[in-house]
Amino acid sequence: MFTMKKSVSVFSLMLMLMLAVVGCGSPTAKDSTASNVSTSSAAPETQAAAESDERTIKHAMGETKVKGTPQRVVTLYQGATDVAVALGIKPVGIVESWTQQPVYEYLRDDLKDVPIVGVETQPNLEEIEKLKPDLIIASKLRHEKVYDQLSKIAPTVTHDTVFKFKDTVNLIGQAANREVQANQLLADWDRRVADFKSKVTAKLGSEWPVEVSVLNFRTDHARIYVSGFAGDILTELGFVRPESQQKAADKGDVVLQLTSMESIPSMNADVFFIFNADGHNADAELIKKTYAEWTGHPLWKTLDAVKNNQVTIVDEVPWNMGGGILAANMMLDQIYDHYQLEK
Repeated sequence: MFTMKKSVSVFSLMLMLMLAVVGCGSPTAKDSTASNVSTSSAAPETQAAAESDERTIKHAMGETKVKGTPQRVVTLYQGATDVAVALGIKPVGIVESWTQQPVYEYLRDDLKDVPIVGVETQPNLEEIEKLKPDLIIASKLRHEKVYDQLSKIAPTVTHDTVFKFKDTVNLIGQAANREVQANQLLADWDRRVADFKSKVTAKLGSEWPVEVSVLNFRTDHARIYVSGFAGDILTELGFVRPESQQKAADKGDVVLQLTSMESIPSMNADVFFIFNADGHNADAELIKKTYAEWTGHPLWKTLDAVKNNQVTIVDEVPWNMGGGILAANMMLDQIYDHYQLEK
């Protein structure tokens, strides 16, 4: 009896100790296990949710449903290609650049080996379809007539025009599921604009703001860009237009075309930024001839910017061709340089 009682007692003691150990460790082990499960399963679930998420994108041609994070994006205007690169997207198809064909030099490293699917005004639908895109970025201005066909190939979103780079950033940010990156790009731009305004105001004092004309010379005429890509950015930076140019901009004009040198006085402003075709343009020599004739005219010498040595030749690609946020920042760099301001 004594032996049996002793054995029972030992067994009972061991059982109590085991229960105590399990009892003390159980909550911690349970919490830890639960924590590990939730951590290991949360990421895939969150990712799956993000990838399966379907959202409706409102754009210039209506509304389009886009699922998850598109991986095969085709861009059909220059600003969209620029912005895609800025957002860390390498498109699977792009349209040919206007100059420096087939791709602008500032984008070549990022777009190496990307197929060309026609030109901006006439994309090749068959080539686009072969690429099996899951998102197409287009423009109502350029692609309204082929929008339905594009939409049958892949979800297609459109910008109303091609030069409102902030709208393009927002559009692609939403459609490509990269809104965080898009917001950061725009916040960085806003900081640069504020920095420029602060520095140029401090340097010029009461002379700021100044009137600006953006000029361009062609084979047989000259142009004043009163709005558009460069004009909008200059306005945002605080520059003002001469009264006649402002009236034209208010009417919705982008360009004033001057066919006679007698109209040179309409160019007058405190500062000129001039972009002409570069050496890649077949008409470059003719354009140089036009430029020499117009700037050699006696009326040219009467203009304020000319008299005050405020004429700067700038790069046509960022000022007029690129159309995206990378081009906008390059343009701003050149304006910093014109005023000898630290970037």
